[in-house]
Amino acid sequence: MSHRTAATALATCAALLVTAGCSSSFGGDKKTEQDTGSHQDLRVLIASSGDAETKAVKEAAAAYAKQSGNKVTVDVAKDMNQQLAQAFAGHKPPDAFYVNSDQFANYTRGGSLYAYGDQVKDVDDFSEQLRASFTHDGKLVCLPKDTSTLALAVNTDLWTKAGLTEKDYPADWDQLKKVAGKLTGHGVTGLVTSGEYARLGVFMKEAGGWITNADQTKMTADSAQNVQALQYVQSLLKSGSVKYASQVDTNWGGEAFGKGKAAMTIEGNWLDGAMKADYPDVKYKVVPLPAGPAGQGTLAFSQCWGVAAESAHRAAAVDLVTYLNSSAQQLKNADAFGVMPSRTSALAEYAKRNPAAKAWVDGSAYAQGPVTLAGFDKVLGQFNTDLAGLATADPKKILADLQRNGERALTKGN
Repeated sequence: MSHRTAATALATCAALLVTAGCSSSFGGDKKTEQDTGSHQDLRVLIASSGDAETKAVKEAAAAYAKQSGNKVTVDVAKDMNQQLAQAFAGHKPPDAFYVNSDQFANYTRGGSLYAYGDQVKDVDDFSEQLRASFTHDGKLVCLPKDTSTLALAVNTDLWTKAGLTEKDYPADWDQLKKVAGKLTGHGVTGLVTSGEYARLGVFMKEAGGWITNADQTKMTADSAQNVQALQYVQSLLKSGSVKYASQVDTNWGGEAFGKGKAAMTIEGNWLDGAMKADYPDVKYKVVPLPAGPAGQGTLAFSQCWGVAAESAHRAAAVDLVTYLNSSAQQLKNADAFGVMPSRTSALAEYAKRNPAAKAWVDGSAYAQGPVTLAGFDKVLGQFNTDLAGLATADPKKILADLQRNGERALTKGN
């Protein structure tokens, strides 16, 4: 599951290949052999979460092919970043493909993506926050294909066993600290999550802070609000009522939650599919993350449907990804493999069909999008490394280092 982890060092290598090997045709200035009106052969590359997603995308592509007369071949990447980098460097990219938010800026800077957002008639049906994640130099480059947010999952059996009721679901940080303590003991930790910014960042947002300003032109990491957030998490780690997934011999919060090692976890809506598949007997409820000093907060994740600037079939590729991103298809994907629609209209229908996902759906209204700056892979990778040692580290130093590293990356990017 690509949403579970933050940017990795592999992505940095991929970005270097992309920047070095691509054309400088961002926005569609590149003259390529374009659609001639005859049927087109389109190649699509996806990074699948499993058989259900692969089947859904292939069925949708087949339905489009039957409707349009174009041929569509869908391939599943083993290493998306590496394969895209090699394809761009060799000037033989797939026509359409998944683009992770953490690689979006690298691909746009390398000239690899064709900006087609202005060709989509109902583009306002996608939330402003999601569109901002895939906008470069004022242009919407690609359409977000789905969305995910974080919420608090509660094991209801362990909750009841600790003498807690629905009235005790934590509404603020003080209450979270209290219930996490009550739930800890006898081999169970109150809250287990991943020790990375893609989870702990919710506390920064709830404290009124974040890594950058809204338009990602300035670093805002070294702030009193962010210090307050990390100090709060540190206090929970020191108390033992909160642990990282690795500290309880699990790979992610969902695994700790499913195995009964965690009474609560902070995860996205992909948790639902994982629990049904791997831990169907565990009873749980998903509630909003407790509000911090500045109010509610959560993080949003997404991928977009990219179209290659060097594709010889750009018009047909745009037609394909528009079809794949229709409300009807997004709802089919939601049923097939659990993702939430990125279209506002489809998300509303999804909420009606899936009342248990209400906390995740509602979070879309106040979610913070990811940092999508070119060259930030190493910056965020180092931040994650520092957060792994938060229990005994100085939060102020962690944030000062993040500020300095981010400012250097911004300077290079400009």
